[in-house]
Amino acid sequence: MHYLLICDTAPDYLERRGEFRDAHLALAWQAVERGELLLGGATSDPPDGAVLLFEAGSADVPAAFAKADPYVRHGIVTGWRVKAWNTVVGAQASTPVRPSSANPAR
Repeated sequence: MHYLLICDTAPDYLERRGEFRDAHLALAWQAVERGELLLGGATSDPPDGAVLLFEAGSADVPAAFAKADPYVRHGIVTGWRVKAWNTVVGAQASTPVRPSSANPAR
């Protein structure tokens, strides 16, 4: 199953992240190496959040990541939530759904 970790960042996120960025990125790349984190990054225009895409057996995996994240622990991320994402289209869709051959898309 796919899960989105959606983070809200402090207004001074860009100014404050430098001190904790290496530790944050190390945690993220460890999650990639375990096969949990597929993609992640900050939003822009405005830079007020981040979204990370996880593939895991439960929402506990992205929640544990958030709780361990230096950005969260030091208040750079001001809030976060995990949302299950039922992916149905694409090569990595967790539950692929194809159009019915009796009712093809036009």
